[in-house]
Amino acid sequence: MEIIKEKSELKKIINGSILSPLGYKAGGVHAGLRYTKKDLGIILSEVPASCAAVYTKNIFNAAPLQVTKNSISIEKKLQAIIVNSACANACTGKRGLEDAYEMRSSTSKAFGISEHLVAVASTGVIGEFLDMQKIKQGINLLNPVAETCGAADFETAILTTDTVTKNTAYSTYIDGVKVTAGGAAKGSGMIHPNMATMLGFVTTDANISSDALQSALSMVTNQTFNQITVDGDTSTNDMVIVMANGQAGNKVLDENHPEWQKFIELLKLTSEELAKQIARDGEGATRLIEVNVSGCRTNEDAQMAAKTIVGSNLVKTAVFGADGNWGRVIAAMGRSGITFNPEDVTICFGETVVLNHSEPVSFSEETVTDYLKKDSVVINVLLEEGKGAGTAWGCDLTYDYVKINGSYRS
Repeated sequence: MEIIKEKSELKKIINGSILSPLGYKAGGVHAGLRYTKKDLGIILSEVPASCAAVYTKNIFNAAPLQVTKNSISIEKKLQAIIVNSACANACTGKRGLEDAYEMRSSTSKAFGISEHLVAVASTGVIGEFLDMQKIKQGINLLNPVAETCGAADFETAILTTDTVTKNTAYSTYIDGVKVTAGGAAKGSGMIHPNMATMLGFVTTDANISSDALQSALSMVTNQTFNQITVDGDTSTNDMVIVMANGQAGNKVLDENHPEWQKFIELLKLTSEELAKQIARDGEGATRLIEVNVSGCRTNEDAQMAAKTIVGSNLVKTAVFGADGNWGRVIAAMGRSGITFNPEDVTICFGETVVLNHSEPVSFSEETVTDYLKKDSVVINVLLEEGKGAGTAWGCDLTYDYVKINGSYRS
């Protein structure tokens, strides 16, 4: 769907997905790893694509991550990403690694591409082995297509405790041609990147080198995926992978290209939208929380403070209870690790100022309570230390979070 009216505009594509960029197919099937739902999916580029990836900082790197790192290291190209849910294939030793390589090999044979052009991703329960007979049978059942149904099948196949699929796409013009980025993701609990129990997949038809793409992804990730938190836990499996197949036909992008910043913004908006969808779908969550911190000495300080606030269990429970307790925000700020003057802090819940230059102010409790009951809640914190600014996203902490995680394997 063409939605850009002016070549200078960067626009969100209605009903966009990983198939919005040119030259991609996707699909998903029920391989039998889950009871009834789809559990195996694939993204396939028509041609080998430049690629980039970022990975969990958990010292336990699951077998799929190790295989994907190996694939990318050989040529810095990918053509397919194979993903299963229901089993993380993490902490599974030698057999787990062999299974991940077999998953890569089976995919390469089924679609006639070199093994090192296949990335592997898994999500689900840690410490259980993959049922490789079902995996291989499922790979042979995959029939990726370029239609919307292919993207929807893939998005469904990668879910675990998620309640909704996650997708987006944006377009812009670079060198006078339309360039598009689309994404799909999964993630609901155990979310506290650097990375977490989260898988993110971005496709683009931009013409860009793998090195430049890696530079762009690393920078954008720090402002988007690494600024969400649900429960403070970091998983073993998670990563974000970007494929860029060059089908848009723009001149090769790198940091010296005059429209490089357009591509950065395209990738950032795509990543930010996926990150916010993950935060909104936190296990048991009823509200998306956005925390904006400004006036810090550096952007990094602001990002750290924002993430500390949005990750505070006391802040999260206050939002769930619609309690305008700004003291919990101050407490989180104080332990965030950044340096600031505690005598000059302003806090707002939405448009309502609840603390002004560290002086309590009168405000309508009813107004704040009503605001905190909205689907999306914004907390703004203003300091007077500099021009640094940062944003983080999270969700409220509810009774259902305990229910879901108390019976995760049941």
